[in-house]
Amino acid sequence: MQNIVNRLNNLRRPSLLTRAAQQGALSYSRKHHLQRVLGYGNLPKTAEALPRLLDMEEQLEEQRAADYAGYSAVRHLDVLIATVAEAQIFRTLRPVSPT
Repeated sequence: MQNIVNRLNNLRRPSLLTRAAQQGALSYSRKHHLQRVLGYGNLPKTAEALPRLLDMEEQLEEQRAADYAGYSAVRHLDVLIATVAEAQIFRTLRPVSPT
């Protein structure tokens, strides 16, 4: 779990992409969006989906940064929207540890 939290906290992307993902997350539907991004079938739990989304997003970010010809900004945004929304769900469901 801590690995997911660290990866989320260290995620840095261009502000336009970040703002677009945050706006898209407002109308996020797990059933429709997550299935489109991860593939159809049984929906994984948020804690299972997040590492997959983060891996996918990392690959897309590498393509973007390298100006890869096959890079899809639309796909990257779809994955980021799902990542932002699932992270919000994860943070809501995650028990708060006593300090």
